[in-house]
Amino acid sequence: MAEVGEVSEGCRLPVLRRNQDNEDEWPLAEILSVKDISGRKLFYVHYIDFNKRLDEWVTHDRLDLKRVQVPRKEAKTPTKNGLPGSRPGSPERDPRKSLDLALPAAPASGKSLPGPPVPPGPPGSGTGMVPVPVQITLRFHLPKESEAEPPPAPPPGGQRPTKRKVEVVSPATPVPAATETSQASVFPQNGSARRAVAAQPGRKRKSACLGTDEELTALPVLYLCEFCLKYGHSLRCLQRHLTKCDLRHPPGNEIYRKGTISFFEIDGRKNKSYSQNLCLLAKCFLDHKTLYYDTDPFLFYVMTEYDCKGFHIVGYFSKEKESTEDYNVACILTLPPYQRRGYGKLLIEFSYELSKVEGKTGTPEKPLSDLGLLSYRSYWSQTILEILMGLKAEGGERPQITINEISEITSIKKEDVISTLQYLNLINYYKGQYILTLSEDIVEGHERAMLKRVLRIDAKCLHFTPKDWSKRGKW
Repeated sequence: MAEVGEVSEGCRLPVLRRNQDNEDEWPLAEILSVKDISGRKLFYVHYIDFNKRLDEWVTHDRLDLKRVQVPRKEAKTPTKNGLPGSRPGSPERDPRKSLDLALPAAPASGKSLPGPPVPPGPPGSGTGMVPVPVQITLRFHLPKESEAEPPPAPPPGGQRPTKRKVEVVSPATPVPAATETSQASVFPQNGSARRAVAAQPGRKRKSACLGTDEELTALPVLYLCEFCLKYGHSLRCLQRHLTKCDLRHPPGNEIYRKGTISFFEIDGRKNKSYSQNLCLLAKCFLDHKTLYYDTDPFLFYVMTEYDCKGFHIVGYFSKEKESTEDYNVACILTLPPYQRRGYGKLLIEFSYELSKVEGKTGTPEKPLSDLGLLSYRSYWSQTILEILMGLKAEGGERPQITINEISEITSIKKEDVISTLQYLNLINYYKGQYILTLSEDIVEGHERAMLKRVLRIDAKCLHFTPKDWSKRGKW
């Protein structure tokens, strides 16, 4: 049996985790990083054959030290120019000690987006396990001073907020994961007067409230204001901020409202602090997200849900002001408490609605993650089938439509239309020409999917005027 001090980067061993059925399992994992906080060792692990989104920090009591696979020593190999090279080592395998892991691989997530460089925050540990500093918790607090602030719509007097637990199925990517690595454990109900997010983005970032960078790296949680996304190192710091924060909605222009759903357009140059904090928050749920300091070339479209307390952020997507590749989405995310409710597809539909107003076709930034590809392919399939099933025959002949016409109607790029038709196996060659054939199974499946899709974008509620960003003065 190996000692805890002998476990180093590159070692492979079984690690205890909870699956979606809340059952304990011991999948094989690789140690990616080791750190020591207050005398306690933490190990950042990647589960073999699982998506990187599930990587997390664990304590030594979740490691099976009896079955440690030590990495091999690097072997020198000749390179092209004759100089010695090296090949990455792999753990030694013992067939007698191999694990039979019949576990499905988790979907990938994440797209890249600019913002300050911060590593992914790992998911929180399950119930009964020792919590590690990567857990994401949402709390809400109402200081006495803030009770006198007049909200847009007065809340019920004296009503105290309650809490409810939400199971996070997958961090977003599109949202994404949803869409887009940390899990949320406790979320308040919409009736709370003020809510604050406790999260740990991970690495160094300066803030007057935080003090030094070293203090930030050692903090178990950071406290975030829900409306302006500013964070502090303590609950007291957050409460002091809430007495001064007058925001009840994201900064920027509200360009869409229908019912309780609103969209705000935020310029990454004019609202740099909010944009960077939004990127940091998204990094907690999108493992493959790349962060940069410069948010000037990007626009952020934040979707919110309105109640008497204000506009609560649901998700967002970003896009470049000028894209030579006709990208209409750079990064897309639905926050975990709002996933599996149709908001991700609503974000995608809104991005294409903006492309229609701009008079051009659009496509998400490539390459897509597997989770992002599933979300977009589902939207593309439903949108294209909705067009095809709406065609009517004229003069007793079959209805006709071209790929270019579908692209113009939906603003989906022609290459995406073709790939979706091929994926659905609708294109057939018949009597010297290509035809689209809809089977009964496809029609029935589409009708069932559309019955579940309740949330839709109403173009009449969109108030958006595109800008010519090629003129520098518009920046």
